[in-house]
Amino acid sequence: MGDSTADVGTNTFLPQSTVRANFLHNGIDFPKSRPTGRFSNGFNSADFVSKLFGLKRSPPPFLFLTTLKTNHFRKHLLKGVNFASAGAGLLDITGPNLSVVPLSKQISQFSTVKENLIALLSLTATETMLSKSLFFISIGSNDIFGYFMSKSTMPKDQFISLLISSYSDHITNLYRLGARKFGIISVPPIGCCPSQRLVQKLINGVNGCFEPENDFALSFHSALNNLLLNISSQLSGFKYSLGDGYRMTIDVINNPHASGFENVESACCGHGFINAQGPCNSTASLCADRRKYLFWDMFHPTMKAAYMAAQTLYNGPPQYVSPINFSQLAEDN
Repeated sequence: MGDSTADVGTNTFLPQSTVRANFLHNGIDFPKSRPTGRFSNGFNSADFVSKLFGLKRSPPPFLFLTTLKTNHFRKHLLKGVNFASAGAGLLDITGPNLSVVPLSKQISQFSTVKENLIALLSLTATETMLSKSLFFISIGSNDIFGYFMSKSTMPKDQFISLLISSYSDHITNLYRLGARKFGIISVPPIGCCPSQRLVQKLINGVNGCFEPENDFALSFHSALNNLLLNISSQLSGFKYSLGDGYRMTIDVINNPHASGFENVESACCGHGFINAQGPCNSTASLCADRRKYLFWDMFHPTMKAAYMAAQTLYNGPPQYVSPINFSQLAEDN
């Protein structure tokens, strides 16, 4: 569940949505150079996490499955579902004019999946399966972008509290529906993505990350960590792994060569200054070696960066993923 970091084509099935990636140069490194709706040159982190658990790639989008006949729909459900929608937020008011699927609606879709599983298996078998299933959530960036774009006057602490309160409700709703194991990824240093470096240049006249957004991302991680500690002491059987998207990414930005990156500022695909003045599309300029870039477009990581993130989430040390990593979360049955 979540936003564009995990979307594998949901928004392609939303006729009104303007937030899409089902065109080149997106997918140029995907099998057969196919644009699939992923905001990436190839696979994204949802794919790589899924691969580490033995799947070929991320399960398909829920909205794709709903186009299938009932028996095919149900057969697919046993292998997992991806609900993530680019532009989605923790708050329903995030991206109101983007026609995306907010997290609350993604959870409603999961409720539909559960009903179908019960019809297919039985209530007891479904509950047993869900209690061992892994629920991955990557969300929050769009809410913070929205706060800054709308020039909100709400104090920072109040806004972060609002996000965390909303996250608490979402997790509790999933728990009520039978989810027990949560792999959660916090917000990366979004002030360092090319689009926000452009903002920094335009507002402050200097190069670099737009630090006010990074401050929000740091505060969000800290508050999310506290929330998960509290929830795990209150909900029986609740287990979680929290990936520190901020620290994972900022360490690469601060020491790119250690990871084999040469450019951690520009988008590989885009237009204008650091390729951040226009979207990645078929007329955009495209970097020759995608493996040397941290950013694919003005917001999203390259396939290589997504691969590295998934590896860290799966078996990384406690400074990046805690109290256990994703592989330990899966083992713990």
